[in-house]
Amino acid sequence: MLYREALNRALDECMAKDENIVVLGEDVGLYGGSYRVTEGLYAKYGESRLIDTPIAELSIVGNAVGMAIGGLRPVAEIMTANFALLAFDQIINHMAKYHYMSAGKITLPMVVRFPQGVSKQLAAQHSESYEQMLAAVPGLIVLSASNPNYAYYGLKKAIELNDPVIFIEHELLYNKKGDVDFDHPIDPFKVQLLKEGKDLTIVTYLKMCDDVMKAVPEIEKRFGITCEVIDLGALNPVDFEGIKKSVEKTSRLVVVEEDHKTGGYGAQIVSRVAEELFYALDAPPLRIAGVDTPIPYNRTLELVSIPTPDSIARDIIVWGEKNGL
Repeated sequence: MLYREALNRALDECMAKDENIVVLGEDVGLYGGSYRVTEGLYAKYGESRLIDTPIAELSIVGNAVGMAIGGLRPVAEIMTANFALLAFDQIINHMAKYHYMSAGKITLPMVVRFPQGVSKQLAAQHSESYEQMLAAVPGLIVLSASNPNYAYYGLKKAIELNDPVIFIEHELLYNKKGDVDFDHPIDPFKVQLLKEGKDLTIVTYLKMCDDVMKAVPEIEKRFGITCEVIDLGALNPVDFEGIKKSVEKTSRLVVVEEDHKTGGYGAQIVSRVAEELFYALDAPPLRIAGVDTPIPYNRTLELVSIPTPDSIARDIIVWGEKNGL
């Protein structure tokens, strides 16, 4: 099924099971969502559970916080990550902290969903990635869905938790097609092994999973090696044991992310590997990330500003030649 269909099915199954689950956001009701994720749910569950809101992101998340405190299980949709900035006060000062500041008396079983990343010429105000900020906030669980299987199981788990969850999607993945294995549920908090290998660990997430997989054949052919590709899925808490197992096997690490390099999420992965697995490494880790610039509108410049399959392969080959891969 399509990525957006997997998200839709997860929402549908959860809403059918628990009448306290409500969805709110811009155009999530009658229109079916800007990315068609809530398509068909309005007719099934009605306007009291598919709530169209004004264009007011702080209000969307603030209302969801109040709903969660009041006993509902809201799923708030923000149209794109950049717009979530308007709701950061609610996300960081309220959603993430009320359970702690109430000494556990308040629980917030709520999810905030949004797509992020570079699509195609949506320019700087619709193309950012904010996982590095959100994953650094104590009290927030942060999940990222790179494929339909994870989208289905990850969103279901996020909705079922009694903790606040940021569920990150990607603007270019909604029409991605893939299998959802209903017979073998995955644990969204464990890394997903996209490809097994023995010579190089490549850690990534969201759309970069697809770009890395496209780059791997050229890398393997150039060096005569096999690459192990890991999809993080959960960014906070991260499954470091899964990363550790792979790095101890391959002795080399590359982290690929779409976000800007300075302060990017991948720096945390590299830092922890260096701190805890230094003597397992045969080469310095490599980070491949976006350029430190606002995302350009021009398509040629846009592609230069982020990793692509060609640039990922090129950067790893240059690094590999320097470090005896």
